[in-house]
This record gives sequence, C-alpha cells and structure tokens, in this order.
Amino acid sequence: MALIRNFELGTMTRNSIHDPIDATYTIIRTDDRSFVQIDTFGRDSREIPGKKSQTIQLDKNSGLQLIKILKDAFQAD
Repeated sequence: MALIRNFELGTMTRNSIHDPIDATYTIIRTDDRSFVQIDTFGRDSREIPGKKSQTIQLDKNSGLQLIKILKDAFQAD
C-alpha cells in the first residue's frame, strides 16, 4: 500500500496497453483530512482470481495533481 505524495512526469522506452482489470475505490475521512483509496484486482486468468493486487491512496494534494494530469491527457480526445 502506498500514499502518493507527488506525481512526476516520466518517460517510457516501450509503451504497451495492459489487460483490463477491475478496481474499487473507498473514500476515507479522518477528523481533518480525506483520502481516496484505489484497490486493483488481478486478471481473471490469475492463479487466485479476485485477489487484490495493488492499493494506492491519494490525499487532497495528490488527488488534485491527478485531476490535472487526467484533464491534460484527455482534453484532445
């Protein structure tokens, strides 16, 4: 599990599209902060189907960064 504190633009030498999977999200509220947790699950062909694969959490700062990244990425579509 990881709480993302910052996004930085990276580069890849070889791009590939991954197989589609399912994910869930949860909104977590504490007394003074809110977080979004995203859990991803393995492919249907995985040894243990439906097993959680990764968990990431976003706070307000990283969530707002991700919103901007998504807007920039998809504005031309």
